[in-house]
Formats: sequence, structure tokens, C-alpha cells
Amino acid sequence: MGSVAELAAAALMTLGFPCLMLAALVPSVPAFAAAAAVTYLADLYLHRKGSYLISLLGKVRAGLSIRFLVRELLLIVLLARLELSEEPAFYAAIACFTVFFGLQAPHGALVTLIGNRRQMPVVTRNVDLVSRLPIPDAPPRLLLRRAGVKMLHLDLAAMAGLLVYAVTDSEAAGFAGVGVTLGLGTLYVLALMPYLRAKRVPPKADKVLKTVSAWLREYRPETVLYFSGSADSTYQVNMWLETMEQLESRPLIILRERVIMEKMAPTTVPVVCVPGGVHLMNMDLSMVRVALYAANVGKNIHLLRVPTMKHVFIGHGDSDKLASVNPFSKVYDEVWTAGRAGRDRYAIADVGIRDEDIVEVGRPQLAPIEPWRGAPEDRIPTVLYAPTWEGWDDDPGNTSILLAGENIVRKLVTAEPPVRVLYKPHPFTGSRSAKARAAHRRITALVKKAAAERAADPRFTADPAAQAKAKAELTRLKARLDGLALAFDEKADEAVTSRDGLVDMRKHQEAARLRTDWNDAYWRSFPSYEHRVITGTEPRLYDCFNASEAMVSDISSVVSDFIASGKPYAVTDSAELGAEEFRRQNTAVRAAVILTNDAAGVEQLLDAVRDPAADPLAADRKELKEYLLGPDEPTSIERFDAAIADLALRAEARNVGQASHVVAAAGEAELAEGGVTAV
Repeated sequence: MGSVAELAAAALMTLGFPCLMLAALVPSVPAFAAAAAVTYLADLYLHRKGSYLISLLGKVRAGLSIRFLVRELLLIVLLARLELSEEPAFYAAIACFTVFFGLQAPHGALVTLIGNRRQMPVVTRNVDLVSRLPIPDAPPRLLLRRAGVKMLHLDLAAMAGLLVYAVTDSEAAGFAGVGVTLGLGTLYVLALMPYLRAKRVPPKADKVLKTVSAWLREYRPETVLYFSGSADSTYQVNMWLETMEQLESRPLIILRERVIMEKMAPTTVPVVCVPGGVHLMNMDLSMVRVALYAANVGKNIHLLRVPTMKHVFIGHGDSDKLASVNPFSKVYDEVWTAGRAGRDRYAIADVGIRDEDIVEVGRPQLAPIEPWRGAPEDRIPTVLYAPTWEGWDDDPGNTSILLAGENIVRKLVTAEPPVRVLYKPHPFTGSRSAKARAAHRRITALVKKAAAERAADPRFTADPAAQAKAKAELTRLKARLDGLALAFDEKADEAVTSRDGLVDMRKHQEAARLRTDWNDAYWRSFPSYEHRVITGTEPRLYDCFNASEAMVSDISSVVSDFIASGKPYAVTDSAELGAEEFRRQNTAVRAAVILTNDAAGVEQLLDAVRDPAADPLAADRKELKEYLLGPDEPTSIERFDAAIADLALRAEARNVGQASHVVAAAGEAELAEGGVTAV
């Protein structure tokens, strides 16, 4: 519903209108002016914050235009109550607001038309459109950004002038305000009109599509990563970007939603966003041999219908959740899993996936995860608590946040000998469940309180100079990263970003190096014993893996990924299935310390961290790692590339076979026609 400040602003604005009416009826010009100022400022604040409350007001028929109109009508009432209804300025006010609202229609139509005509049927990144397609610059942002809000606020001049007139009886002030409002409103409409000229808008859809298809025929992509989803699912395609950049075959990324393109991380791979299904189906992708799918969604059918390529489900994580054995996966030519566990998972689920259609390719994304090297000698051990979110239902087994989170963190922060706790919750935590949101806040408070207590503990000493130096380095690195401007201007329209969206390879490589330096400086910017709550995209989850000696989590792909490190880990049996049944149902738990909701078992995990000799699950973790993720050699990216090459050959063989059938059929038809002619 918004922050406390947003709720307060909405309350002030809502209460301001009854006050306006009361001030108009009394009448009181100072009270009216004060109430009007409150409603203007509260409204402007909510719009600048992008508050959801604004859309709620629209749903109860108190939208932006209505609020401005009501305020203007109440000003007319005020003037009438002041017995000014026979004065020329009164009629000027009525005419002004009538004409002003008449200008809203052409203004809104122009803004909408310009936006629609500048919307591309295909949005691209790393595709050279500059030399192929004339795309003009966008109109100045001053004209289009929050255009409706700006246009309506032009009534301020008339409101101010008429209020001055009501106080001083100066008709000149009233007429001046009316003139400024009408003049600026008319100029705003006239300023937009030139941007509808043919030279000011991108080419039509058919020309854009032909240009992109021509580029595709020249680039000849061989492997496509296809993705469709909501804005919140962008991470599912982001996790595959580095892998796509490393492929030996020519890669291409096809997206279906504009919002995914806007939120996707920078990449060197060409990206084509095709929102329209018809446009995608008419696009020339005959040169593609392998299509990779990161999610099971309905729009996959638009590419699955292309027979000249082989289709592969690669997913966006590896876990024992039901999503990992979706029966929809039968539509693909192959399903690629990390290791043997994925193959067995499908066999047990018996959802129609044939064993011969499953290929074990490892997890290329896990390459940055560093292996277990034992307990650190120069600092206290670090334990990462990385619970998953509450999910779409209230199954108690979804997350440990609700029943066990506080117990786990409390035991960790009070452990002796001490350990450091990193708390990194899932980005979706609390997005559906108010209880999960409240639990997250309590855990956050608990970690911060423990961090404050530890800072006052004389046993722990910091190096302020080194931390200050690291913080300064963080600031410098952040400035350099921002200066590289790898991400495209989020305020630019998609026509401009498609035209200018060619990645600078030098900047991209430099940014990768700077991110590594930033991550190193981040961990040095605070004491190595300090408990920490880590949210947001940086540092990344795998960076937290590398900074930790152990992890506590739930059933999710996070556990499978952490197993790549070989480090001790614990999983919470939040549904209270019991250790034996919990292990039976969840492969990733086989080498885990199992925690109960009261956090029993934490001591066993900490013993394994402090003394590898007291780690009875070390051999089990090594065996499980290979079972879940495959062997260390050849590397996962090598296996991934080999699987693509093999499937591409099969796709090519199929296409050659089809071409041979066509030629043979044509020959038979010609012979038959010749025989008939001879007769």
C-alpha cells in the first residue's frame, strides 16, 4: 500500500478536498489557498514516488483529472460566494477552465500517438540498426515525461491569479493568470504536433521487421535463448547471460516482454525482443539449430512450432521442487539437467519425459563458486542464512522464515565460539505473505541488534583505517561503474535504445573487472566479525557463498548451487516431516545437517565448520555434488557446448533429410507428369 509517508500524503490530499469545499462555502480565501496548496503538494509527492495509491484513487473515480477539475470548480464556487459572479474575471475563469480541459483531449491524444508511433515492433540490443534503419531522436523528455501531470499543473497560474484577484480585487491579476494557463496549455499542444511528422517517427512495423530479418540472415545465429515472463522473473534469464556469452556457437537471445528487456542485465549477446506472436512467427529463424528455454510458459509455443531447430528445456535452477519435473517439458526435444539427480527426478515423477531425452550438462553458472578450503585462520567463521521465499501457497515447507528463522539466527549470533552471520533473504520474501514480511523484519532487527552488541564487545577489534580505505575504494569503483554507462538510459524510449544499443566490449570487460574489485572492497569495508543483512543485487548470492564457510537454507536451487562449494550446509525441515522422510523426499538434503523449527542441529553444523575432522558428512557432500551437478571434468561449459553441437548436428541432419524428401517428391511428380504428357 506504500510507505508511511505515502499514506500520510494520500490522507492529506483526501482530507484537503473537503477542506477546499468548506473554505469555498464559508468563504475564506486564505483557507482555500492553504488547502489547495496541500492537495497540490501531496498529489505531486505521490506522483514523484510512483505510489500505488495513485492508481487506487483512480479506481474509486478520484483520478488525476477529476481531482484537478474538482479543485477548479471549487474555485468558481469560492468566487461566486464572494459575490464576484457578475464580474468579467468570473466569466474569464469559467471560460479558462472550460477551454483548458478542452485542451486535455488533444494533448492526451498527441502524447499517446507519439508514444505508440515510437514503439517498435521489435526492440533490440547489440543489433546494428544505425546503418540499416533511420530512427530519429525522441522528443525532449520535458514534453513527454509525466506529460499528463505537467499539463494539468498548468492551471496553477490561473488558480494563483484568480486567488490574488479574490483578495485584492485586481482583475489584471486574474486575467494574467488565465492568460498564462491558456497560453502555456496551447503552446504545449502545439509543441507536440511536429513530432507526428513522418521524419520524426521511426519507420513502420513492416520495414523494421524486414530490417531485423535481414540482420538475422547476415548474423546467422545458431543457438537461441528464448524467454518470456514477468518483470520479477528477469533473474531467470540473467543467470544464463554469461553462459550465452561463452558459447562457441553464435548466440542470440529472444525475449517476449518489453519489461524483461528493460530490466535485463548488460550483455554482449545480441538481444531481440518480439512482443507480438505473429511478428515472431514471421521472423526468419531458419538458420537457428538449437533453442534453449529457461522457463515453461505459454508463449514458448510461438517458437516451438519451428521444426528446423531442436528445442531444449534448460530451466533456471536445479532443485526438488515440483517445477523441476513439470509435465510440460514433454514438448521439448531434450531436457538438460545438471547431473544424474535431475534424470532420476524425472524418472521418479513419471511425467512422460523419456530417459533418452535427458542430457546431463552440469551448471555453467556455478563456475564462480569457490571450493571448500577448511576453517579460516585469520577470522571467525561465517555462516550464511539464505532462506527462500514463502511461495504462492501457505505450505509450511516452503520457507523457514516463518517458523524457524528467528530461532536459527538467534542460535547463530549467540554461538560460542562465535561466528559471523550473513542474512540474505530471497528477493520475493514478504511479497505475498504479510506474516513472512513481518518475520523478515524481525530477523533483520535481530541481526542488526547482534551486530551492534558485537561492535561494543571488547573481544572484537576492528581496523577503522582499513575499512575507511575500503569504503573510499567502493565509492570510487561505484563512480567508475556508473560512468561506464553499460546499462541503457532507462528514460530513453525503446526506439532510441534499439538504435543506440550496441555494447562497448571494452567497457563491458572493464566493468567485469571493476565488479570483481568492488566485491573484494565490499568485504573489506566492514569488520570480518560483523553480522550483516544483505539485500539487493550486490553482492551477489555466489559472492556470499564464497565469503562463507557454511550455509543454512531451505529446499530451493540455492542449496543445489551451494553444494558446488563442498562446504557444510544445513536445511530446515519446516514442515516437520522428520529427518528420514525429509531426506527421502529431497535429494539435496542427503548430505545436509537437518534443522528443526527450534533450530536444533545448528551446533552440529558449527562443529563441522570449526573442525573438519568433526565433519561426518564431508564424504557424503562430495558424492552428492557429483550426483547433483555432474563431474568436475570436463567442465560444465565444455559439456554444455558439446551438447549444443551434438543437437545442432541432429537438427541439420533432419533439415537435410527433409530437403531430400522434397527434391525426391518433386522428381517423382515431374516423371509422373512426363508420363502423362507422353500418352
